[in-house]
Amino acid sequence: LLQATPSLSYSSPTIMVMSFRQILNRASIVAVATRLSIQHSSTLPASVAAFTTNPTVLSSNTRRSFARSTSPLFSTPPTRYLLSYDYIPDVLEKRGPFREGHIGLAKEMLEEGTCVSGGPSAVPGESVPNGALFIFTTKDAAEKFVAEDPYVSNGIVTGHSIAEWTVVVGTN
Repeated sequence: LLQATPSLSYSSPTIMVMSFRQILNRASIVAVATRLSIQHSSTLPASVAAFTTNPTVLSSNTRRSFARSTSPLFSTPPTRYLLSYDYIPDVLEKRGPFREGHIGLAKEMLEEGTCVSGGPSAVPGESVPNGALFIFTTKDAAEKFVAEDPYVSNGIVTGHSIAEWTVVVGTN
């Protein structure tokens, strides 16, 4: 990716210089070319085309790995909402009659696309959950879940909080 910059002159042996921005731009072209499976294009600079066509320069595994490594970063990070529950200490004994409604509500909201995921949480090494964590796409969805959840209305949940979360890396 490095090449001599013609506008610079040196009295010592030629030093190959490239700015960080130039490296990123070239790397982006390589990633796009790899994703589009372009074998060679006259519109790509020769140094970039070499990386997409010459297996001795960059293996197919490396090209695939590089292309995948750029995908989890978001240019505009999505905002999610984390719903955290606190449970009563004897949750396992008392949740039975309300569990189907609780899980059913979560599954319904998953199908609607407003709930991303959720489940119980516990102190590491303990078998009894002390709460739960859910991820929602909107604050309204998180509030709706709390309002309609039979665990809340029947005293299984002793407290809850909703926090805004900006996803910077990942697939959510």
